[in-house]
Amino acid sequence: MFGLSELAIILIVVIAVLAAKKLPELARSAGKSARILKAEARAAKEQDRQDAPRVVQGKVVPGDAASASTDPTDPTASDVSDTERRRP
Repeated sequence: MFGLSELAIILIVVIAVLAAKKLPELARSAGKSARILKAEARAAKEQDRQDAPRVVQGKVVPGDAASASTDPTDPTASDVSDTERRRP
């Protein structure tokens, strides 16, 4: 009988002959689906990375709070401007 490789070749030839008009549309659709799948996987990976707890100076900080400055001596950590600090 036929082996697996022979059946695969016959199947490819039959599909190419019978569905020649629809092959570009099917390939385009498969490409769009692959791009959507990649984008969703990338978004899920980014979301997981943002939600993961981070360690900052030995303390566990959840999500995006790790990027915020928590050092009280850091002038960018405060919402008070320099002119407000100088007032008596």
